[in-house]
Amino acid sequence: MSGGILGGPVERQARLAASYRAVEARPRLRVLHRGTGFLGELVALDDDQVLLRSPTGRERSFPNQLGAFAVDGETVRLVPVADPSEPRADAAPHLAAARVTDDRTASGSRALTGARARTARASRILVEGVHDAELVEQVWGADLRIEGVVVERLDGADHLVGVLDELRPGPDRRIGVLLDHLVAGSKEARLAEAVRGPHVLVAGTPYVDVWQAVRPTVLGIERWPEVPRGTDWKTGASAALGLDDPRVAWRRIRAAVTSWKDLEQPLVGAVEALIDFVTAAPE
Repeated sequence: MSGGILGGPVERQARLAASYRAVEARPRLRVLHRGTGFLGELVALDDDQVLLRSPTGRERSFPNQLGAFAVDGETVRLVPVADPSEPRADAAPHLAAARVTDDRTASGSRALTGARARTARASRILVEGVHDAELVEQVWGADLRIEGVVVERLDGADHLVGVLDELRPGPDRRIGVLLDHLVAGSKEARLAEAVRGPHVLVAGTPYVDVWQAVRPTVLGIERWPEVPRGTDWKTGASAALGLDDPRVAWRRIRAAVTSWKDLEQPLVGAVEALIDFVTAAPE
C-alpha cells in the first residue's frame, strides 16, 4: 500500500531531507548560505561542514545543516558527488577531491585534505626581502598554494617601480605589494603613492623591519629595542635577544612563529588584504 501519512519517510530528519532537492556539491557551484546571506563558490563539503569562497576570495565554513543552503534561489540539500573521480568541466581540478577538516592552517583557515596546489595565477604578491617571504610562507603558505598565488621578493623596495614595469599589472594580473615602514613621510610611503592604481594594491606595516611584526612576547622579551640611528637594526635587535649573529637570531624568530596569533595585527591585516585583492575575480 502506498500513499497516506506512511507513504514517505517517517523519521523527521529523513522527511525534512526528502523535501529538498539533492544537489551534488561540485567545486565552484554557486551556493547561498541562507542564514547569513553569504554567497560564494563551493570549495569543499563533508558530513559536518560546507566551505564557501566569496568573489573576493574570502572563505567561510558553515555547518552542513538541512535547509541552510540555496542554489539558484531554491533551498537544496547538498550531497557528496556520486563519483568524485568523474571529470567535470566547471570543476577546479586542484579542489575536485578536497574535503574540509577540523584542523586549521597557520593562518587560521580550515585545512583541506585531498587538495592539490593550484596552477599559479598571473597575479602575485611582492615583498621586500627574504625574511618577509619566509614569514609569509610560514603562516599563509597553505592558503597561497590553494589559491595559486606566488610570492616574489623585490630584494629592496627601491626595485618596486622596475619590477612593476616588467609585470605590467592589469585586470587579469593584479599585484599586491607588502612594504615595511609604510608611514607618512617615509620613502616607502612615497613609493606606494607613485605605484598605486586599480590593479596594484600596496599594504604594509609601521615597523622598520618585518622582525618587529613578530610579537616580542613569543620570543621572551617585553618589547623590541630602540636601535640608535646609524646602527644596523637587525644587529641591534639580535643583541636584545642575546645573540651576536642576525642569521641565528632570525632562525630563532622564525621557530617561535607557529601561527598568525604570533604576529602583530598590522602585518596580519596587510597580508589578508593583499590575498583578497590578488584573488578577486577580474572586473
